[in-house]
Amino acid sequence: MSRFFGEIRQVAYLVPDIEEAMAYWSQVLGVGPWYYNPRVPIRNYMYRGMRYEPHNSVALANAGGLQIELLQTRNDVPSMYRDFQLAGLSGVQHVAYWTEQFDADLARAEAEGFRVCMSGEVGDNGRFVYFDDKTGRPESHPGTVIELSEVAGPKGRLFKLIREAAVNWDGSDPVRPFPDLTTL
Repeated sequence: MSRFFGEIRQVAYLVPDIEEAMAYWSQVLGVGPWYYNPRVPIRNYMYRGMRYEPHNSVALANAGGLQIELLQTRNDVPSMYRDFQLAGLSGVQHVAYWTEQFDADLARAEAEGFRVCMSGEVGDNGRFVYFDDKTGRPESHPGTVIELSEVAGPKGRLFKLIREAAVNWDGSDPVRPFPDLTTL
């Protein structure tokens, strides 16, 4: 358990083909069902202080209490995902900690020397930040980065739905669309 953030709640893999990755995880590893969003509606996206319009596809499923995220970038917007790819890395790109006290946890992390590199919002109460290495030198941390993800409101209810769907999943209907966050 992290002394800053508690339990790691999500492990995210950057993948070149999200449909192929969902098939592998569900058919070979038995993880699912996957909730898939071909274009995540990210608002107020910032990378190193600049605004961009990313197009990312995301699939989420639980393996026990741990959420697995598969992420495929669909455009060449500057991001920590692109940095990971340009460095020739593959596999786990980030781990996420979830919080319902986003502002307080972000302030505490920044007081400890963590610096926000990338941020945005997915729906209401769905802010997220990715931290640079505490040294400020990208080359000193050439892989997995830390995300702090707000899970109050609809995003938290979505994550609960995904976790509950995995509990007794029988392998049927392995890929499902994201529900509308405004209805959760």
